[in-house]
Amino acid sequence: MAVTDAGLDDKAVLLANALGLPVTPLDSQSAQLVLSPLRLELRVPEIGGPIFIDFTAGKYQHRRQFGGGRGQPLAKAVGLKKGATPYIIDATAGFGRDAFVFASLGCRVTLIEQNPVMAALLADALQRAVDDNAVTEIISRMQLHQGNAVDYLAGLPETDRPDVVYLDPMYPSRDKSALVKKEMQLLHKLVGPDNNSSDLLNVSREVALKRVAVKRPKGAELFANQPPHVSIESKNTRYDIYTR
Repeated sequence: MAVTDAGLDDKAVLLANALGLPVTPLDSQSAQLVLSPLRLELRVPEIGGPIFIDFTAGKYQHRRQFGGGRGQPLAKAVGLKKGATPYIIDATAGFGRDAFVFASLGCRVTLIEQNPVMAALLADALQRAVDDNAVTEIISRMQLHQGNAVDYLAGLPETDRPDVVYLDPMYPSRDKSALVKKEMQLLHKLVGPDNNSSDLLNVSREVALKRVAVKRPKGAELFANQPPHVSIESKNTRYDIYTR
């Protein structure tokens, strides 16, 4: 881990210790988590460009303003409709884009991210967005937990069970087409292959009060080989729904 400003050294040491990373000088040739006065970002030379999360701009802002509201397939997949605003656990948070959409539509959302570096990027983005008037109310409905999703869900007390568990597992990558975007390349590097799909889907179905929604590429095989009760399709995506 590195800093761009010496005044951030103390903060960087605390974060590095929490993540089990050394604090090193900036090195443009190596992958580094970098703390600057503006944000926390991950720099991976072979991917190109710093990777960070900003809930106030870019794709997040576009989806908040032009995503289609409760009529979009993603919203339908989790049961968002007039008079129904479910509590959702996003058990594979990643960059938090879908969780942000849920929160922007009024849902309370718990984001679970297993990878500590990815979770640190999310935590930094949430902290920065709190003070932005355009999204502060949305961010107030988002809570982050870093850890293993199967363990977290299995340990939930009855009073904390969600209406919906949402899963966006790592997309299958039979060829390089799944690695086009640098964000996807990063996720593959950090998260690695999916090897607990059955455990994750099983515990999700046990815990969810109303449904589990699984996001898949259109035409992809079933997640954990379990057929859904119904599917909702958009142009490139399929949402498999498992109801109670």
